[in-house]
Amino acid sequence: MRIRKLTGLLIAAALAIGACSAGNTPSPAASAAAASAPPASVSSASGDGGAGASAVTIQNFAFNPQTLTVKVGSKVTWTNQDGIAHTVTFDTGGATSDNLAPGATYEQTFSTAGTLTYHCKIHPIMTGTVMVTQ
Repeated sequence: MRIRKLTGLLIAAALAIGACSAGNTPSPAASAAAASAPPASVSSASGDGGAGASAVTIQNFAFNPQTLTVKVGSKVTWTNQDGIAHTVTFDTGGATSDNLAPGATYEQTFSTAGTLTYHCKIHPIMTGTVMVTQ
């Protein structure tokens, strides 16, 4: 009888833990890893005068690289490699992605110079910057 009660409690605890980890909120470990990771910076380099394609990976509740420098006319592609949905939402309004399911991509071509910050609308702790230069 005691073993059945213990087994029942273990199953209930496992289900509760599984339900918590299936949500859209990063675990404390994932949040700490994202917050402590140094920002990465990548510059676009191509043979077409600097305007080309660059990529940002969405993984572990972070945009990688967090800061991206591209030339005017460059296209940036964000790919969600996390197990849950994220967005690419620019802070100044305007361009924003739909919810990006796991494996989905979002593309944006930048036609003017400037520094644009963005975040995930679902997980505001996730932030990034695109620096567009001439």
